[in-house]
Amino acid sequence: VQLQTSGGGLVQAGGSLTLSCVASGSIFSIDAVAWYRQAPGKQRELVAHMRSGGDRKYGDPVQGRFAISRDNAKNTVYLQMNSLKPEDTAVYYCYSELRKYFGDYSLAYWGQGTLVTVSS
Repeated sequence: VQLQTSGGGLVQAGGSLTLSCVASGSIFSIDAVAWYRQAPGKQRELVAHMRSGGDRKYGDPVQGRFAISRDNAKNTVYLQMNSLKPEDTAVYYCYSELRKYFGDYSLAYWGQGTLVTVSS
């Protein structure tokens, strides 16, 4: 199983960006998806999390500005980021809890990370 992340880049403050993460390989079900980020010199923090039932939660710094969504048919999760601020600058990582076959344990997988830079 691989998680391929894309969509990072340079954007001005106040702008928008959408990240994508595609899961490929042997996948039976995806139980949860999430986005984390890690800024230089800081710990990795939760940005957004979404369970298979649709429940979402967001980190306080992005509440009301970011939105997580998924396309089950494409095994893809998105992070729509609006009203970006310089403090949103970080490497963003895709995360997924999934089962590779029926009866499998739900295991965690990480994408490779994509850099988002917000200029002031």
